[in-house]
Amino acid sequence: MSEKWNANDPSRRHFLRTAGWLGSLGALGGAKAFAAEPATTQLPFANGERELTREFPQKGEMLLLRTRPPMLETPFDVFDQGVFTPNNRFFVRWHLAYVPTQIDADSFRLNLHGQVGKSLSFSLKELMSDFETVELAAVNQCSGNSRGLFHPRVAGGQWANGAMGCARWTGVRLKDLLDKAGVNPAAVQVRFKGMDSGALPATPDFLKSLDIDHARDGEVMVAWGMNGEQLPLLNGFPLRLVVPGWYSTYWVKMLNDIEVLDKADANFWMAKAYMIPDTPHASIVPGQTGVKNVPINRLVPRSFITNLRDGDKVLAGHATPVRGIAFGGDAGVAKVLWSNDGGAHWQESTLEQDYGKYSFRRWHAQYTPKARGDNTLMVKAINTNGVEQPMEANWNPGGFMRNVVESIKVQVA
Repeated sequence: MSEKWNANDPSRRHFLRTAGWLGSLGALGGAKAFAAEPATTQLPFANGERELTREFPQKGEMLLLRTRPPMLETPFDVFDQGVFTPNNRFFVRWHLAYVPTQIDADSFRLNLHGQVGKSLSFSLKELMSDFETVELAAVNQCSGNSRGLFHPRVAGGQWANGAMGCARWTGVRLKDLLDKAGVNPAAVQVRFKGMDSGALPATPDFLKSLDIDHARDGEVMVAWGMNGEQLPLLNGFPLRLVVPGWYSTYWVKMLNDIEVLDKADANFWMAKAYMIPDTPHASIVPGQTGVKNVPINRLVPRSFITNLRDGDKVLAGHATPVRGIAFGGDAGVAKVLWSNDGGAHWQESTLEQDYGKYSFRRWHAQYTPKARGDNTLMVKAINTNGVEQPMEANWNPGGFMRNVVESIKVQVA
């Protein structure tokens, strides 16, 4: 995260010109989401029919899981188009019913308080001009991405594989803001809150916390930019937390409050929700009890084939390109292996440009089937820490952290 956003750099001027960030944004759409005959698509599990919608602001065609609070999945073919997921196709996931639809960027403030030498309040202008601007490519993935593929089924949003995306995030280091306030020696964690709220007073605010050393690691970012543009409203305008290598639940959207705590945060969203078994691959046997749980944390590696789908036909004796994306989770991608015989043998693919250890990385290979019939193609990533995707899928009651080796079956004609 060393790239500085120079005030005189043409790209920054372009950002400011195109962002219009001193204005406010329009209201949430979705009114036509219940049109009489919407286009639909079928995800690869029971009850997987999903409406395709274009009725949400700043979004192109997305898979609709829920209207309010919005849950929108990225159609999987988008991931074949490049490393970075376009802002208008980037997945959306909110927890609470009330999401502001109008934000006055002129009067907006980010407050920082708690166990600090002095409480501070920042305008957007101050954040953009008073601190070094940094940029980082990173994957943002929902903890429950691919939950719909769990067997047996679990409760929660039934995503396929599209609750993820990769973007270039632009903003300031959280460490720089904390240093300016002066963190007290008693500080233990830092808690983050956004502008969304529940429909009922009893609904707990959506609050997430990081340990103080993590918050000050120089990688955690308060971001206002996404792929060179302002954050879309549904992806957290005007500010969101970016926690590279960690699941999206920590990437608090519409961030407006940072509190430094002198004890571990025990609020609902840290102590009750988003808990995983403290076991290898966060996996247990369905019905198993008495397992210690811990808050979900680091991403694990994943990889996908993006240019072929189940049931596609290829020709025997002819070379067919196979390509896809991979990410290493909390570390870089060391290698991506692929198989054309159901995992009996593996070959190393060619990795394409490296945009940093937290980014998607494209890979490709060439597949020349010899005989007609069905072939199972597989792909798996190994990260620079030596962590490899498992052949067996994990299971836990939350439907979290699926990263089993992916496979598709093609017909060789």
